[in-house]
Amino acid sequence: MAEVTPYKTGESKKEQVAQMFDNIAFRYDFLNSLLSLGIHKGWRKKCVKLLEVNNPKIILDVATGTGDFAIECVKLNPNKIIGIDISEGMMKFGKEKIEKSGLDKLITLEYGDAETVNFDDNSFDAIVVGFGVRNFQNLEKGMTNLRRVLRPGGKLVVLEFSKPRNGFVKWGYNFYFNKVTPFVGRIFSKDIRAYTYLPESVKAFPDNEQFVTILKKLNYTNCSYRSLSFGIAAIYSATK
Repeated sequence: MAEVTPYKTGESKKEQVAQMFDNIAFRYDFLNSLLSLGIHKGWRKKCVKLLEVNNPKIILDVATGTGDFAIECVKLNPNKIIGIDISEGMMKFGKEKIEKSGLDKLITLEYGDAETVNFDDNSFDAIVVGFGVRNFQNLEKGMTNLRRVLRPGGKLVVLEFSKPRNGFVKWGYNFYFNKVTPFVGRIFSKDIRAYTYLPESVKAFPDNEQFVTILKKLNYTNCSYRSLSFGIAAIYSATK
């Protein structure tokens, strides 16, 4: 996977991604709903549905951002949800949202990333990652560490953008992602690179069968993916 970074500076990808999300945090939820036309909410619901049979009690939400995935996971009736992210700016808005929802005793957000987080082995019944894996500085290192903290039999569910294969859908998708998204993002977020980095990072990500192959290589089992909305996103699931 070629490394794509937001700002092309000398800082690490992790540092640049954190800076980017800090820059756009105040507009993130608004732009997310505007640019996805709200479809991302349905995608997250499908992810949570996959976890119902596991009845997870301790859940980790990686790249939690403003906490939407963590909040959706409340429907699973867990005992504890921990969200981690490298952007303090995003989590600031997430914590406010969680507090307003009265969920602050159930959900906690803290600084951390998949590659270096040092929770004990076998700590979580389920791990979710929403639109975060393509931002990992080292994808395999991150996924290996997440497997370490997942309990045996626990489930990993990843929601991520992918590249449509259908020619017509691909054309519309590329136009929207490469032209419309950066234009709208620039107007509302004032960060010229943030919404240009989005399509670049999606293009570089090893999606669908490639990502499933990586998970298998890292000793995950029952690895599979499901395409969403004509292939513009995918849900990956695997167990330890």
